[in-house]
Amino acid sequence: MRTLFGVNPQVIALALARMSESVGNSFLIVVLPLFIASDFVSGGTFGLTEVALTGVVLSLFGLVNSPLQPFTGRLSDRTGRRKIFVLIGLTVLACASFSYSFVTTYWQLIGLRVLQGIAGALIIPTTVALVNDLATEDNRGGNMGTYNTFRLVGFGVGPVAAGGVVAAGPYTLPVVGQLSGFDAAFYFAAFTATLAFVLVTILIDDPEIEATGDDGQSTSIAILDPTGKHVLDPVFTLGVISFFMAIGIAIFATLGDIVNRRLDQGPTMFGLQFAAFVLAQILLQAPIGRATDFYGRRRFIVIGMALLVPTTAVQGVVFDSWVMFGARFAQGVAGAMVFAPSLALAGDIASDAGSGTTLSVLTMAFGFGVAAGPLLSGFLVSFGFHVPFTLAAGLAAVGTGLVITQVEEVRTPGRTASADD
Repeated sequence: MRTLFGVNPQVIALALARMSESVGNSFLIVVLPLFIASDFVSGGTFGLTEVALTGVVLSLFGLVNSPLQPFTGRLSDRTGRRKIFVLIGLTVLACASFSYSFVTTYWQLIGLRVLQGIAGALIIPTTVALVNDLATEDNRGGNMGTYNTFRLVGFGVGPVAAGGVVAAGPYTLPVVGQLSGFDAAFYFAAFTATLAFVLVTILIDDPEIEATGDDGQSTSIAILDPTGKHVLDPVFTLGVISFFMAIGIAIFATLGDIVNRRLDQGPTMFGLQFAAFVLAQILLQAPIGRATDFYGRRRFIVIGMALLVPTTAVQGVVFDSWVMFGARFAQGVAGAMVFAPSLALAGDIASDAGSGTTLSVLTMAFGFGVAAGPLLSGFLVSFGFHVPFTLAAGLAAVGTGLVITQVEEVRTPGRTASADD
């Protein structure tokens, strides 16, 4: 199989498609709260405050797509097809993004967000499974790292540009006429999903994998280790640590006002601190993933989980803005050592036909963690600023122990194999 610096060209194409889709989807993280606070949408708030409703709308994407991911992953295993699920998901995502421009009530907003969550459930596990199918045992880490890097670039760029697109409106276009800043943002999100659809249609082919059929025995999710060698199944363990890691990442997001007052800083600095984690991921996911192909996956995961403990805990006690930035960046380094290597290790464990189900355990767990983190921090911060960070650090410590005791390397690292030769 021809590769580009060890990465399958189709994986690069898939990564570009996910980057395009992520730009538009992450646009909505900034645009939807502004839209809810505007005069464009009204109606009953279901007894919730505007702030609470905003939190519900933003959380719905993760709360809907996470529990559905094992089902779509398993269905793609049973049919032996991945691409069609990605295309359907991108179609739903594009239509929902476009339809925001017609929204006038809160219930319509919630309905479209649910649809986008369903679209995410179709896209996320099947694209990761596609990367796994297209990679080989010797370059899976590099492929996973490259895929995640491009996806995170899209996720990081979207929120930066979104506020400017809304603020610069209304726009006057020759054919369309006057366009509000919100409509422009929604149309752009629809366009990026459509572009991703085109890229997948033209550049991606379904790899030849054996469909598992209707029994699903080879694609079941186990909690306990069926071999009896450990207590917990290794893939389930990797899902648990992905959940713990995501909580540690996400608790920071809802504390903007509190952090700014505590550190005597403005929102721009908070944005930099928030982006520091993503920046570290962008810089390091691909090289770390490639390194795991040569030096093994497990050692990186153990070091990353151990590093998450101090880098998360320190965020609850610092009083300097740049120290907080450094802590967030270091936390991103730790996250880069955990997520892509964990996906690669789960891919090593999975059979070719069962990778959709297997890898959905990790993507589902990460999605639940991202949704749970803000909810936990919003509740726990009332007991003290450090409490949510201390809890997340404790979970990372537990995760470190789980990896050490419940997970083993399942392949011979390239460096060791070369030495043996």
